Amino acid sequence: MTDKKKNKVTARQAFKEFIWPRRKMISIGLLLIIISRLASLILPGASKFLIDDVIGNGDMEMLKVLLIVVGISVTVQAITSFILTKLLSVEAQYLISQLRASVQRKILSLPISYFDNNKSGALVSRVMTDVEGVRNLVGTGLLQLFGGTITAVISLFLLINISPLMTLYVMLPVSIFGVISLKAFGKIRPIFRKRGQINAEVTGRLTETLNGVRVIKGFNAEEQENKTFEKGVERLFLNVKASLTATALITSSGTFLLGLASTGIMGIGGYFIIENQLTIGDFLAFTLYLGFMIAPIVQMSNIGSQLTESFAGLDRTEEIMNMEPEDNPLQRTIELNKIDGNIRFENVSFGYEEGKGVIHNIDIEAPTGSVTALVGSSGSGKSTIAGLAATFLSPDSGKVTVDGIDLSTVKLTSYRKNLGVVLQDDFLFEGTIRENILFPRPNASEEELQEAVKAAYVDEFTDRFEDGLDTVIGERGVKLSGGQRQRIAIARAVLADPKIILLDEATSNLDTESELLIQKSLERLMRGRTTFVIAHRLSTIRQATQILVIEAGKIAEQGTHDELIERKGRYFDLYTYQARI
Repeated sequence: MTDKKKNKVTARQAFKEFIWPRRKMISIGLLLIIISRLASLILPGASKFLIDDVIGNGDMEMLKVLLIVVGISVTVQAITSFILTKLLSVEAQYLISQLRASVQRKILSLPISYFDNNKSGALVSRVMTDVEGVRNLVGTGLLQLFGGTITAVISLFLLINISPLMTLYVMLPVSIFGVISLKAFGKIRPIFRKRGQINAEVTGRLTETLNGVRVIKGFNAEEQENKTFEKGVERLFLNVKASLTATALITSSGTFLLGLASTGIMGIGGYFIIENQLTIGDFLAFTLYLGFMIAPIVQMSNIGSQLTESFAGLDRTEEIMNMEPEDNPLQRTIELNKIDGNIRFENVSFGYEEGKGVIHNIDIEAPTGSVTALVGSSGSGKSTIAGLAATFLSPDSGKVTVDGIDLSTVKLTSYRKNLGVVLQDDFLFEGTIRENILFPRPNASEEELQEAVKAAYVDEFTDRFEDGLDTVIGERGVKLSGGQRQRIAIARAVLADPKIILLDEATSNLDTESELLIQKSLERLMRGRTTFVIAHRLSTIRQATQILVIEAGKIAEQGTHDELIERKGRYFDLYTYQARI
């Protein structure tokens, strides 16, 4: 409950963040809308003058003047409306683009755990959809609200001038309508806020479905996915239905109450005309001015709904913008320049959930240029240790240091520029092979690129492609084999030239021939660099400086391959079992 209040965007906050910085542009817009609305009020007055004076006196010259005045007022309205829309609509879209960039930058600054707990499609929705409502704050929506208010107030004074009694009668249903609208908008905002959440969830599931289409078709699970998506769409529909019901209540109550006012005005006005207390021109002017007062009020209910939706989207955006970044500048103050790469774990414990530790009191030293292999059964904590070394995770207790400096105090950008990762299922971006290898160093020379290509034996298969390194590989590298994708990932790490390397069984997706080639390139990559290897194939880590056998989050055994084989403990059992397979 507290979080919701904390993240709720107030009108004052929205004014300070979005409106005040654009005060010059909005002031111009406000001036234009005032001119437009004042010009629109000429028509009712001209109608009264036409009936009571021009037609009554048969004055043709005055008729011409009247038509010119009305024509000018219509032209002014058209010109001001065009400039207003052009200025503010463009400004609103520019603000949306800026907000999207800010939210995307903020999301990328959040820790890995945030991405583990949120679907990528849901985050896409946050970036692309939640910020769109801000156009109603900076665009024409808010100014139309101001313009409508000005028009309604001026029309009210003109109505009082014509007939105070009829004006008093009109104000009663208008006041009731205002109270109903305010109550309804208070109920609608949480509905819009929930809609953003549901929309993000549905988008997230759809993104997963499209990314996993091969698995879905492989298991003949299309119907299952269809039903899951349909349930999400139905939830979205029910939410929209609730908001439409509330909006319909406002609109219908407005139609009813304002209709009652119009009916009463016909009766009262007709009576006054018969009693010669009101001219026909006055009655026509009153009716037109009444429309000018009521139309903005009805319009304000629609704009109010749009603004409510805007604030709901901004609430969700504010949630993200208030989150603490991974690289907190208040805590991480040390800038690393050149590092040797000596990694040390000092009594480190970590758990993904409170009270559920994954690793316990780990002490490791990985000297500069050493190869530390992590082996053990699934779920033992190998990937967690690697994640701590990569600063993807932070210890619950103890500390991880590089060259004696506590990593929790180091600026992550300065550390990670010295880090390279090759994962078991490494991610490739849609585009060309060249673009994927150049990803860590887009400005690398052609010579450096070719060295990385040769080191990872990427040229062994790109030479067979018509477009070579410029071959488009499809989303996530779907057009390549597992071994080819892995070699591109290794070439990417070679080009990055890191001091510290994380290898998550980098040869697991390779055939025997490719594995031999990659083993050579990995040996070259690891030379002189501190390396952590998560190993599943134990035959690939025989030359490791040290092998750590991790069981239940603790180091069960530690030593070289020969030492651990000689001990005939857990490592010996794992190695001989794999050898038999």
